[in-house]
Amino acid sequence: MVGNSLLLLLVVGPMAAGIIGYLIGRKNKSARDYFADAVTILEFIIMAGFLIGFTSTQDIALSLPGVCGMGLSFRLDGFRTIFATVTSFMWMMTTLFSKEYLGHSRNRNRYYLFLMITLGATMGVFLSDDLFTTFVFFEMMSMASYVCVVHDEKKEAMYAGAVYLAVAVIGGMVTLMGLFMLYHKTGTLQLDALLPACEAIFADNKTWFYICGGCILFGFGAKAGMYPLHVWLPMAHPVAPAPASALLSGIITKTGIFGVIVISSRIFLHDGYWGFVILMFGVVTMLLGGILAVFSMDLKRTLACSSMSQLGFIFVGIGMQGLLGEENALAVRGTMLHMFNHSNLKLVLFMAAGVVVMNLHKLNLNEIRGFGRKKPLLLYTFLMGSLGIGGIPLFNGYVSKTLIHESIVEYIELLEEGHGAATFALASGTDAVTMFKVIEWLFIITGAMTVAYMTKLFIVLFVEKNNDLKVQEAFDAKKNYCNKVTAAVLAVTATILPILGMLPNLTLDRLADMGQGFMFGESPHHAVHYFSWVNLKGGLYSILIGALIYVVIIRGWMLIKTKTGVTVYADRWPKKLDLLELVYNPIVMVILPAIAAFICRCMDFLLDGLILLARKTTHRQLHGGKMPPKGYRLSFVLGSICNTVALWLNKTVLKKHPLKRDYILRFAERERILKDANKVIVASVSFSLLMFGIGMVITVLYLFLS
Repeated sequence: MVGNSLLLLLVVGPMAAGIIGYLIGRKNKSARDYFADAVTILEFIIMAGFLIGFTSTQDIALSLPGVCGMGLSFRLDGFRTIFATVTSFMWMMTTLFSKEYLGHSRNRNRYYLFLMITLGATMGVFLSDDLFTTFVFFEMMSMASYVCVVHDEKKEAMYAGAVYLAVAVIGGMVTLMGLFMLYHKTGTLQLDALLPACEAIFADNKTWFYICGGCILFGFGAKAGMYPLHVWLPMAHPVAPAPASALLSGIITKTGIFGVIVISSRIFLHDGYWGFVILMFGVVTMLLGGILAVFSMDLKRTLACSSMSQLGFIFVGIGMQGLLGEENALAVRGTMLHMFNHSNLKLVLFMAAGVVVMNLHKLNLNEIRGFGRKKPLLLYTFLMGSLGIGGIPLFNGYVSKTLIHESIVEYIELLEEGHGAATFALASGTDAVTMFKVIEWLFIITGAMTVAYMTKLFIVLFVEKNNDLKVQEAFDAKKNYCNKVTAAVLAVTATILPILGMLPNLTLDRLADMGQGFMFGESPHHAVHYFSWVNLKGGLYSILIGALIYVVIIRGWMLIKTKTGVTVYADRWPKKLDLLELVYNPIVMVILPAIAAFICRCMDFLLDGLILLARKTTHRQLHGGKMPPKGYRLSFVLGSICNTVALWLNKTVLKKHPLKRDYILRFAERERILKDANKVIVASVSFSLLMFGIGMVITVLYLFLS
């Protein structure tokens, strides 16, 4: 029972602590900072205890029936234990780092409040045991993390926050529709019950499930930075505080990956078509992210685009799970380990970038050039992160990338033997083999781009000198660029990376054994020899091609000499290729409002037509009616007098050309025009309510008839 109660504490505790910390901060800011540190340290200690004491039979569950209507449920198994521990570790480190980073910042009280709320919501996602609970905390996390994105309240931050919020809200609504459809068909959203329920009716309802899956993928994929829903990611990371950027990139994006894994393993387990779709999204995401990072001129934007690319690698691993079917051991382990590795890598890199921003308040590569020279701790931290994310042997990123790459190679071998085509019927034979060999090379080339852009950042910060010699002298003289707590955080997080990479069988493989059951994966038939020539060869190709990209594109094309004789990095990326400005803004700002206006006009004309028809038929005003128009008594009195006079004239003077007007209606019409001028606002609200009512009726009819 103690373990069950701790699950609730891990989720609700940080949220309550955020409120308490906010109240403390109104009196004593330093006490609030220490309180936030203590909360995150306690959260990590609890999760570390679960991780260290984990056994294969560990399965702690907690159900809260009736909460939020459908009830909330939580579970702690191997996979959830790993990522809840990673979450608590990253929050602990970034909270410790935040004290110095935000030392002179505004709105720190608000920042810590929403930082703690986001922690609780993120833990709620990873510990959730049904998709309803996942969705509730997923949306809570999105709303709370928005405040961290717009913390500086500058124009760029507010715009990036608006895009982030728009993607989160639209994605959430589409996901909710998918969950409604899924629950309607299966009668459950419980993760353990979902797979057998879907398998029982999948064959007869494939199209329905693909539509459900597509809707759910929309929201989770958006949070995971999946193309073409990635637009928020390169914008939000540069403007958010570095600790928040580390969390956005390192762990909050993984909540989206968590959702994609759930639907891929609980609805479309071993489904080749679904796997191929996810694979294609993954290939485009990793390739585009790599290209954007190569051309980026901003330190944090480069790391943000790098996150997009690395998340693409993870999507490739998820896609290969579906294609490989029951032979997906390498893909499962590669997917999970790259999620784990990328979180730790981006924690290190964004905090190192945060040290640069904290001292210079600049991000442009030409302006920060040479800052890292003569700063051994910063160099060590950034180098460990760069080598890890570049997939260099003996570092953690190499292990997970090798597993995903080997899963592609394994599938090519199955295709050549005629087995793989059974799960992939969109192409077969030579065409399928050629296609997946191209995908393999795109995987290697994207890894090479990672090497190239991380080399670019390292050379800019630690090798090249600033063009302004006085600025460089100031950089070199700056020895106290971070306090002891920040230095300890950098050193600890950076040192973990080579330990994981040098001892993969003792560290990463054990984590894979713990978590692979969540995706219905099994251990490989034989041990993976990470440092054999076959596996090292892929990493070597990436290093050589990456060196070529760096020399030809970055040094040869992006680095130019100005008229004054100094060399600077030029922004070579075409501005017109901004997907947000090119596609999404015109759709949201022009096309959708035009469509909505057209629909509203049609409804307006339809209602006017119905009213006109009623006035001509069932509600026709009879000539000389005896009941006065409601609210028009003055018009009725004056009109009655005029009608009497007209009747007398028709019987005497105007027998040949009698008057046929109803003066009651005429006076009432004039009075109506005067009153309508004062009813414009009321009429507008009424019309809006009418449209809302029509929408509700249509929705209810759909739910009853579907």
